[in-house]
Amino acid sequence: MRIFITGGTGYIGSAVMESFVRAGHRVDALVRNRERAAQVQARGAHPILGDLTKPSSYMDAAASADGIVHTAVSSARTAEVDAIALDALLDPGTHERFFIYTSSIWVLGSSSAPADESAALDPTPIMSWRPTHEQRVLNADTGALRTIVVRPGIVYGGYQGIIGDMFKDAANGLVRVIGGGENRWPLVYDRDLSELYVRLATVRKASGLFHANDEGDERVSDLVAAIGSHVPIRPSVRHVPIEEARKKMGAYADALLLDQVVRCPRARAIGWHPSLHSVAGNTARLFEEWRRGKEAA
Repeated sequence: MRIFITGGTGYIGSAVMESFVRAGHRVDALVRNRERAAQVQARGAHPILGDLTKPSSYMDAAASADGIVHTAVSSARTAEVDAIALDALLDPGTHERFFIYTSSIWVLGSSSAPADESAALDPTPIMSWRPTHEQRVLNADTGALRTIVVRPGIVYGGYQGIIGDMFKDAANGLVRVIGGGENRWPLVYDRDLSELYVRLATVRKASGLFHANDEGDERVSDLVAAIGSHVPIRPSVRHVPIEEARKKMGAYADALLLDQVVRCPRARAIGWHPSLHSVAGNTARLFEEWRRGKEAA
């Protein structure tokens, strides 16, 4: 298949892009500049120079694809840029294809009871715009255009991401935890997540909403303890009150404080089974991945 992907040099997008390439598909990846184009080429994909806010710069590539995977997240004007991309990419075109949209598990809000894809939404403020965009994607399904929304948990693996930042902080001697650390995070290994995208693309009956996490229900305090045990000097841990965290991090702080127990029955129903089920149980492996990524950065 020919795949068009946005965000191919991002944390999630790069893992997804590499999984499609490994599976033997041609991948055209939207990039903003020649430096990122070189990164994409080095990973076996084909760069498309363009800008999400300028659909004319990428629509030829998108229109010729058998499937579109939207993983890009803009750090500024996020909702506005995402809406522009959806305006362009949800064009049903003239042939059958799929569209996979990347959302976030944070649209659920706190969920101390197990929440599957049928759970009601209570988005944390930073994700307040996402449900509308999710529904727009789901409503665009025509049969010929098969639409899918993926809600990844907090992604781990390699040098980047929230867990990568925890390794970095631990190595630097101080880990800050918002609140008491008893809240649970839904987590997913980057390679497992990327394999779900490939499965969703190739299983023709797959459509609709899919959660993606390892169902480990790990508490933040347990993650910190496990990560701290794998650095040369055990780090100090500082618990930051939510009010102080909001002053420094804005609405992002509320997202990190969420307590979430999330289940993925629809992903499992199409044969997706994560290879890793715990950060704390695989910390040595993940620390080595983080160390290698740091050296390569």
